[in-house]
Parts: sequence; structure tokens; C-alpha cells
Amino acid sequence: MGILSIDLFITLDGVYQAPGGPNEDLEGGFEFGGWQAAYFDAESGEAIGAGINRMDALLLGRKTYDIFAGYWPTRGPDDPIAVTFNALPKFVVSRSLTDPEWEGTTALPDVAKVGAVKDRFDDIHVIGSGNLARSLLEADLVDRLNLFLYPLTFGSGKRLFPDGTGVPAAFRFVQPPQAFPKGAVLLAYERAGAPITGIDISGG
Repeated sequence: MGILSIDLFITLDGVYQAPGGPNEDLEGGFEFGGWQAAYFDAESGEAIGAGINRMDALLLGRKTYDIFAGYWPTRGPDDPIAVTFNALPKFVVSRSLTDPEWEGTTALPDVAKVGAVKDRFDDIHVIGSGNLARSLLEADLVDRLNLFLYPLTFGSGKRLFPDGTGVPAAFRFVQPPQAFPKGAVLLAYERAGAPITGIDISGG
């Protein structure tokens, strides 16, 4: 069975909404879109690119899919990320979308179908797609979290864990945290069973 990774850009207070542009996602009156660019550097770009190059399938929620499908197919062959995304097998989880237009995309009606995708591919990545990420965590289908943490707080916006994940889970580092020159940090975790609790560290 393949590995399912969630790749997410988040702030210190857990906001993932609209990192890429000011009008990417204005839902809820979010006014801080495009917050990632000020912290982008060659080193973090290389780490993001390495993750993209590893994947052999891309899994997206509907909102992120619509953003990607409206952008990446319009990019030319000189854009290596566009070349990769356009060639990859893609899956979008959506109850309403049945005939996706982005070539190579298959629509899945719910997360229950994701297990079959993991059976077919070795390295599946979810990019963005916070609602889908939470559903996958609740279904215990996530093997790895690749969290790019940025030195910002907004106090509002969509959060990865607004009320917990729904399933108690422990994670461990896949690699040491990787810090980048402009302040972002990559935290890569893999699933590590159930949380260990009930230990008294007070010595009493």
C-alpha cells in the first residue's frame, strides 16, 4: 500500500487559507491572502520541489482542485511544476464533480474511495485541501504530514485543526526539522500509532 502525505503551508496559529495569492480564498472575509511569498526562498522552494518530484499521484479537495485546474494547464512546458502536475494521475474528492476537465483527473465521491488509490500508487500527496485533509485524518488514512510552518499569526482564517482531528493519533519525525533562511520551517512527521497517555511525570 502506498504512502499518503499531506503537504500544507500553515502559520503559527494553524491557518492554511490562501497562502498563494490575495484573491485565492476570500471566504469568511479573509484579508491576508498571499502571505507565503514574503517568506519564499530558494531553499524552501527546493524542498517543495523535491516533494512534488517524489509523488506519483496527486489528491485534492474540490476548492484546491478548481484553483489548480484553472492555473497549471495554462502554464507552458518551461514550468517544471506545471509539467509534473499536468502529467500526474490526479484525483479530486467531490460529491458534485463527476466529469473533471483537467486531463488525467478522476473524481472520487468520498474519502472511502481513497484506500483504493493508495493500493494503486506508491507516493500520493494532498496539497492544500484543508477540508479534505481533516476528513482523511478522521478516516485514519494519512501516513505523513509535511507541514511548512511560517512565522505569522492572523487570529482568523481556516485552520487545519480547529476542533481536533477526530481520531487520536501520534506522529514522529521523518527527518530533523529543516529551517529556511527567511523563517519558514519544514516539519515532516509520519504516523506512529496511538498517543501514549496516562504517564505521571511529577514523580508522585
